[in-house]
Amino acid sequence: MYTETPLTASEQKAVDSLIDNLGKKMLAEGAAPNIKRDAHPKQIGLVRAEFIVESNLADHLKVGVFKDPATYPAWIRFSHESSTNKRDDDKDARGVAIKLVGVPGKKILEDEADAVTQDFVMVTTDIFVTKGVEEFAQLVASVMKGKYWVLAYLLTHPRSFKNLSSSRKVIGSILDERFWSVAPYRYGDAIVKYSIQPQSDAKTPLQPDRGPRFLTDVLQQQLDKSEYYYDFMVQFQRDPKTMPTDDLRVRWSPDEAPFHKVATLKIPRQSFNTREQEDYGDQLSFTPWHSLPEHTPVGNINLARKQVYAALSRFRHEKNGIARFEPTDMSVPAAPSLQSS
Repeated sequence: MYTETPLTASEQKAVDSLIDNLGKKMLAEGAAPNIKRDAHPKQIGLVRAEFIVESNLADHLKVGVFKDPATYPAWIRFSHESSTNKRDDDKDARGVAIKLVGVPGKKILEDEADAVTQDFVMVTTDIFVTKGVEEFAQLVASVMKGKYWVLAYLLTHPRSFKNLSSSRKVIGSILDERFWSVAPYRYGDAIVKYSIQPQSDAKTPLQPDRGPRFLTDVLQQQLDKSEYYYDFMVQFQRDPKTMPTDDLRVRWSPDEAPFHKVATLKIPRQSFNTREQEDYGDQLSFTPWHSLPEHTPVGNINLARKQVYAALSRFRHEKNGIARFEPTDMSVPAAPSLQSS
């Protein structure tokens, strides 16, 4: 049985540093009412989807949101990891944030216990850039000081440099990419990582004439013509030594622990590329802590995320004059103001 270790005093100090520095970074990169997220600020697209839990799961896979066959409507936000100023054809990692809507049961966060949402957050790499929250706080602090400090950090942390470099690439379409949770989660009494993989192996050729938002254009062109499917999978931790929860630089080998499909993620044909829907995607908050207890995030990075995501989400919404909210349906409402909330 896994037992969570609380953050140490030095890890908590690192969390406080992250909240302070990332808040400053957000203010430096944008002004109200258009302050963006500290990470994954540039949105490729917010699309509607269906999350279809498999009907023939083995008993050990029938946990939490996967306990019974069901189809949940979902929002999917595709994004770039780095600055809003990057072009779509710059090398970067990308992210996907999935928000299921209509999930019954009490959720982990006390102030959102009655929310009907369940989030899954993943990126286009299966390893993290640093060992844990303390090293990550050091990396962010170097970013705040300038590019020479970043270079000095990476030169003295070659593994971080390698992980960061290998995660960044140019892609032809976001729908071609596989995503991993990187961090681990409870799955009832077990520990897992998540991944979504396109059901098609086809790769979209890189367009010769590419605008700064060409990935958004390609995504709309593809969804004009066809629906797309992903397999949503879980990978069980077998050996805590070879598959650690607190050193996310260590890849969990699929040879040691294969992935098991538990759901299908369907993105139907649709028109998503509107200013209203783009703004709604920017207003939404995603965190792995929007979750049923059966899928509680574990490990020091996830414990740090709980504080950092909540603090920066509050900061961003307050500065922009927008009240934080969790969806109750799939409508795109007008942004609620703080004055009217």
